[in-house]
Amino acid sequence: MKNLVFLALGLIILISISFLLFIPKGKKLEENRRSAESGKDLEKRPEVTVNLKKGGEAKMSLLGTKALFVLAPKNFRDEEYQEPRKILEEYGAKIEVAAKGVKIAEGVMGVKIAVDKELSEVQVENYQAIIFVGGPGSSIYFDDTVALNLAKKAVEEGKIVGAICIAPSILGNSGVLAGKRATAFSSEAGNLRAKGADYTGALVEVDGKIVTASGPEAAREFGQKIAEKLRE
Repeated sequence: MKNLVFLALGLIILISISFLLFIPKGKKLEENRRSAESGKDLEKRPEVTVNLKKGGEAKMSLLGTKALFVLAPKNFRDEEYQEPRKILEEYGAKIEVAAKGVKIAEGVMGVKIAVDKELSEVQVENYQAIIFVGGPGSSIYFDDTVALNLAKKAVEEGKIVGAICIAPSILGNSGVLAGKRATAFSSEAGNLRAKGADYTGALVEVDGKIVTASGPEAAREFGQKIAEKLRE
């Protein structure tokens, strides 16, 4: 009788050990399988959130998006270029720079930027956004036929078009701000109104696919609004 009791206890212990050794492994394999399948699903979805910002999670992805910044050859406003570019790149956008007649554009505060495209060689269809940077030097484009035609064609082709500081006058002079809400540095208020714009004086103004901003203090918000429009 004692032998039978010991035999039964031995069987119970053996079954318990088998359960502890093999069931967790099976559970782990199942968890790994589900995790792998979940990863495959994420790869198939272009809208999946992409971890692009250091130390945080980007709220949108602009991978595959291309934006062009138009700089004055000299005396563009450094932060009006640097801040929006940083934001767009954090979300994965590819950036190119265009200017007139130079290989290196120089900012008011000394930054030097390599120019990718001569302004006259820009093909609007290659970009999802065209952004005109301000600063005193950008007045060179106020009556520049190439710059004005670039702004006009970008709007006609449904691109996101941005301009900051005094650069909204480039848009105004091209005719694309007629009937649109817009803002700019205060010196340009009269010109924008004369060109048919509803000048608001806000830090940043968005009307359809046109984004305008008042100056360097609005540079980050300007970049963020452009990023948001690119994701619509």
